[in-house]
Amino acid sequence: IGQMVENGYVTKEEGDKARAEPLGVSPRRNGNYLFAGEYFTEDVRRELIARYGQDALYEGGLSVRTTLDPKLQLMARKALQDGLIKYDRLRGYRGPKSQVDVSGDWGAAVGEVKGLSDVPEWRLAVVLEGSKSGLEIGLQPGRVASGALDEKRETGTISAEDMSWAMRHVVDGKRVKAKSPADVLKPGDVVFVEKKEGSTGAYELRQPPEVEGGMIAMDPHTGRVLAMVGGFSYAESQFNRATQAMRQPGSSFKPIVYSAALDNGYTPASVIMDGPITITSGGQTWSPKNYDGKAAGPSTLRNGIERSRNLMTVRLANDMGMKIVAEYAERFGVYDHLAQYLPMALGSGETTVMRMVSAYSIMANGGRQIKPSLIDRIQDRYGKTVFKHDERGCEGCVAKEWTGQPEPELIDNSEQVLDPMTAYQITSMMEGVVQRGTAVTVSELGRPIAGKTGTTNDEKDAWFVGYTPNLVVGLYLGYDKPRNLGKGATGGGLAAPVFKAFMGEALEDTPVVDFKVPEGMKLIAINRKTGMRANEGEAGTIIEAFKPGTGPADSYWVIGMEGESGVGEISSEARKAVTESPGGLY
Repeated sequence: IGQMVENGYVTKEEGDKARAEPLGVSPRRNGNYLFAGEYFTEDVRRELIARYGQDALYEGGLSVRTTLDPKLQLMARKALQDGLIKYDRLRGYRGPKSQVDVSGDWGAAVGEVKGLSDVPEWRLAVVLEGSKSGLEIGLQPGRVASGALDEKRETGTISAEDMSWAMRHVVDGKRVKAKSPADVLKPGDVVFVEKKEGSTGAYELRQPPEVEGGMIAMDPHTGRVLAMVGGFSYAESQFNRATQAMRQPGSSFKPIVYSAALDNGYTPASVIMDGPITITSGGQTWSPKNYDGKAAGPSTLRNGIERSRNLMTVRLANDMGMKIVAEYAERFGVYDHLAQYLPMALGSGETTVMRMVSAYSIMANGGRQIKPSLIDRIQDRYGKTVFKHDERGCEGCVAKEWTGQPEPELIDNSEQVLDPMTAYQITSMMEGVVQRGTAVTVSELGRPIAGKTGTTNDEKDAWFVGYTPNLVVGLYLGYDKPRNLGKGATGGGLAAPVFKAFMGEALEDTPVVDFKVPEGMKLIAINRKTGMRANEGEAGTIIEAFKPGTGPADSYWVIGMEGESGVGEISSEARKAVTESPGGLY
């Protein structure tokens, strides 16, 4: 206004009058409504400070282009939040957020309670009255332009049906079955609610989950992080569980072990004994078990990963040596250093979701190393590029016009850390995990997807990492202070449905793309249980991928039949038993 007066656009009197008018301030619209990327942007902020320092970040005029895909980010946030809420509801209702006095202006009272700014679908409300049929609630007022509470008061209802899950509520650490909504919540209790779809004044009771999780979606060819969710609510906890939480990956680590084996002379049809094993080291013994406590006898590597057999994985790691397993785990970036102990083959070492997704990207892209990145490009205040993530060269990109030359080609100079044929074999085996194994629920998406479930000791974490040819997604669910998730809380039961929900949306209206078979790979029909070449018309066959110079065994050999790392041939009677055996449960 002062400049307008000084430059003659308005008179001094008009300027004074304008200055005297109250300044209305519109409440800041939270960025969560746009892309829900608080965890992502906070990691970007930390990286920029690490690279250039705080002064350059806040005062240097940097222009930063990130890798975030807003649509995928919203999908990932919803999928993980829904999965956390679904599990948390099964544990019972823990009670109100707080309590306020409703004898006076209940709107002013509940208006002072802090909600979840990054879960805009939820509102705070105070219970005004309860009965057998439900609750009458008063909704937290909004804010007017000045920032003050709106004087308008809005009420609603929660029917008994819409809070039926909360009838199992927690009292003194024990779940108790209530007879009426009025037994669960009292007048003055402050709760979270969400408007019931298609209604005007009806709401559903909500509860922020205690269980947490982290999730990342990545382009396997470039390492670009397309979506990142570090927990249920950034407003509640800024700890990023996708990049900062060190967790045991459990069986989701097994594809690294199997990749090492396939790269070192084994085939998907190699047969390993799925039976009891005792390892003695340093005067101590260790006897691992399968999740179901059973043993299926001799089984192929493919069956071992499809059914996530611990005993087979330990025997495989023991047979080829933990030195090789550790080398591949470090090559894939899962760990900087992996202790060479057999329990580590079952994923007992701690790592992050980011590292696991990066490792699976190597299998998805044909075996090339990738560098995960949240940033595509950084330019200084003068427009000069000071950082670019994609360092691939492009032959022919500088041509001004087409003169019959070949189309431009991106040259990928990234390191080949896994044989492309091995990458296809392990991918094909993990397609079996989805089609027949521990993640069969994902098969309902009806397209080529490879992946692996993970469940840690005592069911403290549930993992799933999976991919299509162009998108890798990994996640885990678990408490921040690890504790048992409950009987049957597996990666296939908890994490895989979250993956499925996300992929169902992310892949909608996109073409179905098959995994590319490397040139020279042989596809041969084998008996699914024995691993031997299938006879014409034989039942129980599967098409298996073999590298040149390899193929189904001519005789039936089992790793682990003689000693714990020996190889022995078994009789035709034993082969018949294996062929007719129902196999293990998962």
